[in-house]
This record gives sequence, structure tokens and C-alpha cells, in this order.
Amino acid sequence: QVQLVESGGGLVQAGGSLRLSCAASGRTSSTYFMGWFRQAPGKAREFVAAITWTGMSLYADSVKGRFTISRDYAKNTVYLQMNRLKPEDTAVYYCAAPDGRDTISVGGNEYEYWGQGTQVTVSS
Repeated sequence: QVQLVESGGGLVQAGGSLRLSCAASGRTSSTYFMGWFRQAPGKAREFVAAITWTGMSLYADSVKGRFTISRDYAKNTVYLQMNRLKPEDTAVYYCAAPDGRDTISVGGNEYEYWGQGTQVTVSS
């Protein structure tokens, strides 16, 4: 089992920045990569970014150039730095991790472990 705890959400004005953190604990040796997803009210969950422990990363087109995913291997923590935030970035952001998969994925069904979510609200 892997436990994921997100932090860092909040309310910010458009154009501002936030940094989300996701601390992983438990059987983290099975988590070759980790990802961030988000879900806005009335919308489906969508992929935001993912990173492997070797540093390879993927981004959704909607956040490329504005968001940066990074990881601290020693702390088993993944970060999502969000810059130039837009109102359409408003959502609950979830950290997620796979169970033993070794190919980075953008599909939510490839992730078995999920955090509780953290709210990000961007005002216009």
C-alpha cells in the first residue's frame, strides 16, 4: 500500500502561482512514476502532469509552459509548481501513483493510489 498526502492548494488571483506537494509513504518502491490529475465541478477528471523517479516528465497541453512537476527522491515527495494560473485551472487536484507499473502514463486507470485532493481556486 502507498499513502499519498497533498498540500498547498488555496485561493489565488489569475496570473498568480501556487505550489502543490504530494508526500508518499508506505511501499513507495513500487511507484516508478507519480502524477497529478484535476477535476473541476461538472467535468471529468483530467491528466495534468507526471514524472518518473528518473526525472522524465509529461504534461497536458493545457499546462505546458506554465506548470512544472518535480520530485525529491529522498523525501518521496512530488511537487507541482503552477505559474500564470488561469480561472480555468480551478479544480480539485489529486496526486496519484501506480502499483508496480513501469511505463509512465497519462491515463487515470493506470494509477491505483490516490490522495484526498486539494482545492485550487483561481479568481479572475
